[in-house]
Amino acid sequence: MKTDQPEAFAVLRRHIEAFAKISDMEWEMLLPHLELKLLCRQEFLIREGKKATEVGFVIDGMFRQYYTKDGEEKTTYFFFENHFISSYISCITGKPSLITIEALSDVLYISFPYRTLQQLFEKNMAWQKFGRLMAEYLTIGPEERMASLLLQSPEERYLDLLTGSKKKIIERVPQHYIANYLGITPVSLSRIRNRLLKK
Repeated sequence: MKTDQPEAFAVLRRHIEAFAKISDMEWEMLLPHLELKLLCRQEFLIREGKKATEVGFVIDGMFRQYYTKDGEEKTTYFFFENHFISSYISCITGKPSLITIEALSDVLYISFPYRTLQQLFEKNMAWQKFGRLMAEYLTIGPEERMASLLLQSPEERYLDLLTGSKKKIIERVPQHYIANYLGITPVSLSRIRNRLLKK
């Protein structure tokens, strides 16, 4: 985790420009508001019930996002390097977050205030385009997640992790969190894995 600040900021700029090309002058509008932060494993980016005010971009490490219902955690998403991350609905509405985002490892990430983004959206067309495309990008994950829970069996969801773009989850996330993400117990996950190995 030795990335220095200029290198980290350059990575962020490249990923912003995957959404919208920005000039040096437009980049300078955001640059003073960027902060490189370190979270230790099991620390929180945001906790349920707190108002979110920041958007993050993961440089190194991984996060888990979950809801809590009757004291039970329901994992909904994992974030790895080069992911934008936020309790975005809380940022937009100003209401307390319904989700918790926890570091599953030591994490290096870039933080910037959501209100700064709002101001940039108002001032500049390139930043406005970035905001629109990022919002569209942030809606894809939850919709795909909802569809998989409604339409697929646990075994089909696990196979998707093995073969799809979410392979990092299998490679890096502890098994009990993967089971929670799939909506099954660790024992059921072991049975699925054993069944697939026999095939």
